[in-house]
This record gives sequence, C-alpha cells and structure tokens, in this order.
Amino acid sequence: MATPPSLRIDSLKIALDAAEIGQHPVEVHGALVGLICGGVEQTGDTWIKPLFDLMNDGQPLPAQLHQLVCDLFQDSVTRLAEFEFGFMPLLPEEEEPLSQRVEALSLWAQSFLTGMAIIQPKLNQASTEVREVIKDLAEIAQVEFDVADDEESEAAYTELLEFVRIAAIMCYAEFGPELPHGESDDIAAVH
Repeated sequence: MATPPSLRIDSLKIALDAAEIGQHPVEVHGALVGLICGGVEQTGDTWIKPLFDLMNDGQPLPAQLHQLVCDLFQDSVTRLAEFEFGFMPLLPEEEEPLSQRVEALSLWAQSFLTGMAIIQPKLNQASTEVREVIKDLAEIAQVEFDVADDEESEAAYTELLEFVRIAAIMCYAEFGPELPHGESDDIAAVH
C-alpha cells in the first residue's frame, strides 16, 4: 500500500507552516502513532484532543491541516492494524542526507514516546518485552546526529529504522484494540 501523495512529509510541512505550527512533520506522525499504539480510542474523534494538546496547545487546527491529520490517522491505523500494509514511520526519503534522516528518526521516536505516555498510564505494567523496547526507543530518541555519510552508517540507520518500525507494531499489539482471532498470530511472527 503506497503512501498517498497528500500524506507525504512535504505536504504536511506546508500545512504546518501555513498554520504557523512549529513542529516537524515527523513529530506530528510520531505523536499520532504513539497515541494509536498507546491504545487511544480509534472510533470517533476522541484521539483528536490529545493530539491537538501535543501539536497546538489544545487549539483547533485550520481545516486543511485538520483533514491532513485525520487522513494520516486513518492511514496509520490501517497500516498498524493490517500487517500486510506495512507500517513505516513517516520520515525523509533516502535522497536526504543521512544526518537529517537520523535526526528525524530521533524526533519521531521522542514524539512517539510522548504520545504513548500521555495515553497509556500503564506503560510500567507492560510486558517485559515492550518495556525493553520502550527503553531502547528512549535511547534512539537521544541518538547523535553527527554521522558519517558512508555505507556502514547507512546500514546502522536502516537497522534502527527497522527496530523503530517493529517497536511501534509491538506496542500496538500490546496496547491497541483487541484483534479478531487469528490476526494476532501474524503479529506474533514479527517478534
């Protein structure tokens, strides 16, 4: 499932800038996915208030940005809930310098953890595996941005990105809505 053009980083950046919201698109996506993986109610629009609290001090968003965020929410829920759609954090493309991609991954992880923390009061009661993943995500959120633009660094970034992707899926499996019988087997195979 390809990401619709409207949900690309550049579209979100333009809408955030137009609304004078000083967040990077990866922060918005990270917080949104953190809320989803933390178990925010996915039906209706109860997820909007905690996201607006994080994004815009609780203030409503302009219509265009609001719609973009709603579309991003639905796309993220679909990708997390239906394993074959391949969830992936919204990050800069490979053409961007590695240092910018590493910084974006760090920002995404920070925002993801913030989103999870405000919606999931029982993080300290999570499974040992998920608590360990959250600890590792906190370390990724502190990663240094001064990286060499070489194959070894690129490979390390790819490993970190895959870890973050799987970590989000694991958190969703733990705190997200109950999956219909049979679907949890597909997610368990990822662990």
